[in-house]
Amino acid sequence: MSYIGVNGGFIIISADDPDMHSSQNEQDNRYYAKAAKIPMLEPSNSQEAKDFVGLALTISEEFDTPVLLRITTRISHSNTVVELKERKPYQIKDYKKNVGKNVMIPANAKKRHIFVEERIKKLQEYSEKTPVNFIQEGKGNTGIITSSISYQYVKEVFPEAPVLKLGMTYPLPFKLIEKFKNMVKEIYIVEELEPYMETEIKARGIDVTGKDRLPLTGELNPSIIANCFGIDGFTSELTIKESIKIPARPPVLCPGCPHRGLFYNISRMKLHAFGDIGCYTLGMLPPLNALDTCLCMGASICVAHGMDKALGREITKKSVAVIGDSTFIHSGITGLIDIVYNKGTSTVVILDNSITAMTGRQEHPSTGKTLKGESTKKLDLFKLCKSIGVDDTIIVDAFDVKGIKNALKHALDKDEPSVIIVKGLCTLIDKSKKKSYRVEPDKCIKCWLCLKVGCPAISKGEISSCIDAFLCRECGVCASVCPKEAIIK
Repeated sequence: MSYIGVNGGFIIISADDPDMHSSQNEQDNRYYAKAAKIPMLEPSNSQEAKDFVGLALTISEEFDTPVLLRITTRISHSNTVVELKERKPYQIKDYKKNVGKNVMIPANAKKRHIFVEERIKKLQEYSEKTPVNFIQEGKGNTGIITSSISYQYVKEVFPEAPVLKLGMTYPLPFKLIEKFKNMVKEIYIVEELEPYMETEIKARGIDVTGKDRLPLTGELNPSIIANCFGIDGFTSELTIKESIKIPARPPVLCPGCPHRGLFYNISRMKLHAFGDIGCYTLGMLPPLNALDTCLCMGASICVAHGMDKALGREITKKSVAVIGDSTFIHSGITGLIDIVYNKGTSTVVILDNSITAMTGRQEHPSTGKTLKGESTKKLDLFKLCKSIGVDDTIIVDAFDVKGIKNALKHALDKDEPSVIIVKGLCTLIDKSKKKSYRVEPDKCIKCWLCLKVGCPAISKGEISSCIDAFLCRECGVCASVCPKEAIIK
């Protein structure tokens, strides 16, 4: 995309997650801008997050380039009042065939590489002049270069210090940085995660202090910055005071979750389960302890297939890949095709809860609705798997605990690819009226097997298990595992 450029404005938004609030890693995606040689903007508050979108579109069209808009968790989750401006009229540009620009065969790519190098020089000059890069004069001989949410922390810890605030961080404005250097005797670089700016500035021969004091991992906050730079007596208004000890509440699958029956069986059968990205990742936590791996979207099927090829039937007869319906559609289908094509014998379990639950209950191709809620063609997962060549494809009720167990045994015993579609509506979208289960204390033998399903509605009482009627969603999984039929409606 960097070589091809754009016709209309094109923004790539990277939502980095320092401290990994909901991510598998906390990689610093600012390096993508340098690798691709495209400009990068980093807003430091809600107003800039809004304004920089318009700026990014302007830069994109002016310089024929994609623009990386890099935000972080704190920017994404902040809520502040923003000032709106009058919407400018915009005319969609016509498409015109341009083979030399849009078809990247080597002969064309060589010319476009020259264009990219010339473009970055122009963007360098733009970075020097853009008002989103500016110097805030202050008191003292120690200056601070910063960007993104770190700017807000800096202003809290060093309210009177000179600051070079960078909103456009690739290409960096080195002339402006030199000017700032000449205004102070010492420079601190305050940035989260990697020493991106620090490394670039040091490469220009400018002595700065940064990651030799600040941590390379996790989020920054005013207190961390103050401690790292030896600011005595600093107290943030946001310092958390622990007045009472609150018990930890780890995330769990919802009461009535259709994934619970599968994970209970996987745990009881002592299977290896290669997991994927979704609510069902929570199946790795106690008391289910059902997952072995979780890497990225679609990896479950590929890991299972790789295990099959590396270790053979000794692993495949006691392991499954577990993937959600929307994740399967997104990036699992090709893995299943590979299993069939390479004559694998892996078992794939598709958790079909008819929604993309974890990220906000969005529709997907097998729900029969568009993201706008409009009716559309519905992808049939059963027919899809059959058409790929998985002859042994079955559907089982997500709340039929024994049925799931039998399906797993059937699939794992066969020396061929198999798919089990565990179908059950996500409890968050299930609007049907539910009755609560209850425990008959006289029948309960305190084996606590019902607690092994990991349902938040069930707890251990003095004389028996207890079910919270307010939380219970009548899924019946707990009743299915009770050996004394002590759990009834």
